[in-house]
Amino acid sequence: MNIEVVFEQFPILKSDDFVLKKIEDHHLDDVYEIYSNDNVFEYCGIIPKHNRDTVKNMIGHFERDFTKRSRVKWGVFASTDSDRLLGIIELLDFNLKINMVSIGYFLAEAQWGRGIATEAVRMLVEFLFTDVNVNRIQAEVMPANENSKKVLLKNGFIKEGMLRQATLWSGKGVVDLEIYSILKEDYVQ
Repeated sequence: MNIEVVFEQFPILKSDDFVLKKIEDHHLDDVYEIYSNDNVFEYCGIIPKHNRDTVKNMIGHFERDFTKRSRVKWGVFASTDSDRLLGIIELLDFNLKINMVSIGYFLAEAQWGRGIATEAVRMLVEFLFTDVNVNRIQAEVMPANENSKKVLLKNGFIKEGMLRQATLWSGKGVVDLEIYSILKEDYVQ
């Protein structure tokens, strides 16, 4: 894994329709719209944030985590309106010994069902296999989150199985998780 490609400078990923780039302080309204919506986090281990100051501090935490090389959070933007945040996609749990990373993503509720998450995951998978030379990408999904599972399957991920009562998620307690992955050898551009 060429971790320097990820952390040397904040990577900007582009497709014809979308741009994945750094979330800045001036995106506060859009970040708040996402993080304050209970529906967005129904299937996530994140408790919605209903305080603007808390969300403002979180944007600083995105930068801190990047600087610490522990997590990357990209804002998902339309290429035609590169200042309106549609969602967030993240890269975390870097395991350099086995060349593996985990991803997660969530969109503003108004953006659901438009193929945005599918395309953002496609862009990130391409970056990770092509530029970073990762071998394995995985995602954990709550069993009831059918839409998220569809996004992964459309991108060539395989359901590996169920982790029963395997983790403690904020606001959810101990939960089951389904694990999905894609290997570099599975990847077809």
